[in-house]
Amino acid sequence: MIFAKIDYINLLPFYVFIKQNLPSSQDKQIINYKKSYPAKINKDFKRRAVDAAFISSIKSKNCKCLDIGIVAKKDVISVISVGDVSKNDYQSDTSNVLAKILNLKGEILIGDKALYFYHNNNSKTVVDLANEWNKIYNLPFVFARLCTNKKLPNLEKVAKKFVKNKVFIPQYILNNYVKKTNLTQKQIKHYLTKITYDISHKEKISLKKFFSLSKKLKKYEVQNDNI
Repeated sequence: MIFAKIDYINLLPFYVFIKQNLPSSQDKQIINYKKSYPAKINKDFKRRAVDAAFISSIKSKNCKCLDIGIVAKKDVISVISVGDVSKNDYQSDTSNVLAKILNLKGEILIGDKALYFYHNNNSKTVVDLANEWNKIYNLPFVFARLCTNKKLPNLEKVAKKFVKNKVFIPQYILNNYVKKTNLTQKQIKHYLTKITYDISHKEKISLKKFFSLSKKLKKYEVQNDNI
């Protein structure tokens, strides 16, 4: 099994859990085989270079996905717009589209670098994209979904079990991420309270709304290009 890993803090509980619960030692080794950022993993998944991955929501519409993803009920603090000069984040597909839907002007930052900026800058022009979505639609926002290119019963079984369990992250792993991100353990733990993983009724409504709005946005951009 080739699993593409997004090495961000938001998926840390998932990777800890599946490493502890996958029955095959070979699967446990391969889980770290391909590490990259979301936009690159989207491309690898589409060309079937990987068997499974968390795929950006905007790219997951026609994929085989489990009801597991990266979800923010309200604010997320790791997907933000900074300043008033528009600039996409090359690492993210969904966040760039979401910013356009919300008509936000600013530089898009995602992941651990966004968390670091959030905690180390006093800028009044920082806007939390998930929070803005919630204010408008009163819905959680789904940033990514766990998708597969083939049947992977072991992964699917453990992933479904994951959303029903609270995951303890060992101190040595937390300390590694402290060194890697320059965030404190307290900041990392606080951030993880913002993330949920179960995609149920409200999350599916939100996805449907996002897909609909992104389709309208694409049509609008095409029309403007032709003017």
